[in-house]
Amino acid sequence: MSKAEALAESAAIDTTLFELTQPTEAATVSSLREAVDLFVRRYLDEMDGEMSTDFYDLVLSEVEDPLLQAVMEYTRGNQTRAATMLGLNRGTLRKKLKRYDIGGRESQR
Repeated sequence: MSKAEALAESAAIDTTLFELTQPTEAATVSSLREAVDLFVRRYLDEMDGEMSTDFYDLVLSEVEDPLLQAVMEYTRGNQTRAATMLGLNRGTLRKKLKRYDIGGRESQR
């Protein structure tokens, strides 16, 4: 288990923090950058001054997992195409896929 996963489990993250609850909020978020900014700030506000360790890893794992899943679906599990699309070395991609337990055509051989 990674540090980020352990933190996520021990912190009992309230996933409702990451939902767009106000229609006006959804209308104002026009880019991935704005969405990340909104959710990170909301999460920090909810921490109410508590210190966190490995917050960077936590945020990256929350973004990286769905990113990899979406790209693997888009490339129909082709790790070579996915690695090229992401600008990663195929070995690096394979390591990340293993970390998040995401399969692909080439990993099933």
